[in-house]
Amino acid sequence: MRRLTGIANVRPWGEAAVDIVFEGDRIASVAPHRSGALGSHSIGADVLDGRGLLALPTIVNAHAHIDKSWLGLPWQSYGGDGGTDGRIRHERARRDELGIPSLERTAAVLDAHVRHGTTALRTHVDVDLGVRLRGIEAVREAVAAYDGAVEATIVAFPQDGVLRRPGVLKLLDAAAAAGADHIGGLDPASIDRDPVGQLDGIFGLAERHGVGIDIHLHDAAELGAFQLELIVARTDRLRLAGRVNIAHGFAIAQLPQAQRRDLLQAMGELGITFTTVAPLRLPQLPLAEFDAAGVAFAFGTDGIRDLWSPYGDGDTLAIARQFARASSIVRDEDLHRVVELATSDAAGFVGRAVHDLVPGARADVVLLDAEHAMDALVRTPPRIAVVGGARLLHESPTIDQGDHHG
Repeated sequence: MRRLTGIANVRPWGEAAVDIVFEGDRIASVAPHRSGALGSHSIGADVLDGRGLLALPTIVNAHAHIDKSWLGLPWQSYGGDGGTDGRIRHERARRDELGIPSLERTAAVLDAHVRHGTTALRTHVDVDLGVRLRGIEAVREAVAAYDGAVEATIVAFPQDGVLRRPGVLKLLDAAAAAGADHIGGLDPASIDRDPVGQLDGIFGLAERHGVGIDIHLHDAAELGAFQLELIVARTDRLRLAGRVNIAHGFAIAQLPQAQRRDLLQAMGELGITFTTVAPLRLPQLPLAEFDAAGVAFAFGTDGIRDLWSPYGDGDTLAIARQFARASSIVRDEDLHRVVELATSDAAGFVGRAVHDLVPGARADVVLLDAEHAMDALVRTPPRIAVVGGARLLHESPTIDQGDHHG
């Protein structure tokens, strides 16, 4: 990994060309191009030539599963039963055969995310009676190979349920004690069939260890809304404001507008957030309503090439594009807003106060051959270069000077 002192001649968010100066793993300054900000440092040694390309803060993947892909293995045909519980059973039946979790598979997935411009992610890692904490160990080792240039926030995730598998709560407790950032949950009503019991268990662990909560909630409409109400009540009662996220949360988009408005207002007041993988078969999270209520949400890839689905390549910007298109978002200000959700505004989902091309932020920059953020979203062009913590992690073959916008 080549360590950089800066990037010359890039256009942050499509604005005028600048030089970005790094100090350590941080952005020290952003100055007009050719202002002398880079001093005696020369392009090609420790300064990357940005060639007038679009620069964005790197793309945040706020919902990944990097511990359980078959990426890099021969093609695996989709099998087993549909539905959440059916997919769980199929995964449990085949994962040992495929060597999941493993450092090799996890590293392959992480590398795919990095090539697509992600240097910070939140990943759910299976914790159950079969794998115990081995998945977390594999994830930490894969991330450590980047020597600090890539950061991962870990959710200890009970994919097989919490209460229906005695002993899982103790494993989640151990994961939190060993440094997991969040405790996960999964469909408290339809998987454990005891929403009060599951939520009491995982909220209790979060309160005891001072960690966050990130709950997969697939249950639809009124059943999902009932669980959202329980989550709101516990967040308020236990004073866990700002520490709870709902992954998927399809139900919120399926409710009558008045009911959704009241729920969003309550969640906004408590800092409850959402992550979405923008599933095409379901209504999308209503961006304007979420913004009006102050409820943040971010994008994720979910699993890629795993036993749940053969799709996925690690490109979170493509998920943002899918969301925008499925939501019929076409105006510039709204397209730009979606890119913000995929980059700078996702800072809190990976434990950062700021994630942008500004002094003091981590030196995490992605370069694309695009006119501006809106163009980058609708075309999702290849990532030309990816910089994490001031180190060059990925660089595509050189493009002709006349090919890029600027």
